[in-house]
Amino acid sequence: MVRPVRSTLFDFNGVLVDDEHIHFGAFAEVLARRGIPLSERDYAERYLGFDDAGAFRAILRDGGAASDDAIVRALIDEKKPVYMRRIATELRVFEGAAELIRRRTKLGAVGIVSGALRHEIEHCLAIMGVAHAIAFIVSAEDTRACKPDPEGYRIGAGKLPGSVPAVAIEDSIAGVVAARAAGLRCVAVTHSYSRAELELAGAHAVADSLPELTDALLDGDL
Repeated sequence: MVRPVRSTLFDFNGVLVDDEHIHFGAFAEVLARRGIPLSERDYAERYLGFDDAGAFRAILRDGGAASDDAIVRALIDEKKPVYMRRIATELRVFEGAAELIRRRTKLGAVGIVSGALRHEIEHCLAIMGVAHAIAFIVSAEDTRACKPDPEGYRIGAGKLPGSVPAVAIEDSIAGVVAARAAGLRCVAVTHSYSRAELELAGAHAVADSLPELTDALLDGDL
């Protein structure tokens, strides 16, 4: 028997807002100040899906540079204003994002589980006009490990009412792996990776756009 899913946990970057190019630009700009190159291809293939701390640490380590906590914190602090400056003119919201959030709130709680910083998420949700519809946010500041670690989704699932099941909506391989490891149904969109890659990562279903995410698709058999 199909058990309906009534709560929804959205990833943020790459699912609701098209800002991975902004993150890449901000990472590249900050790292260039230290003479560390970052190509768009490397970012997409190796670091997309990490939170800022995880991405900086991995990039520094891969480049043979020091990656202690103090350096990573300094880089994160440098990136914050760069991202906010760029997002003022470069932010793109995916078609159907606000409508999907509003529709899912009619069925149950809607939360955000993301590796982004809280102020970035809140800023974008306000621009989208849906900040009031979000029951809670689990951001980078709330976890000790980024996706593909399931910690964020486990925290998010724990904030949902009672034993109501949930579906996670993801765009990255790391996100799909994290959602599945947390025991969630996961539906992915091909905003960042191909259908084949997302299915191989373990997505229960894959769509090419947010308007294709019908309630029937999202509320499948767990």
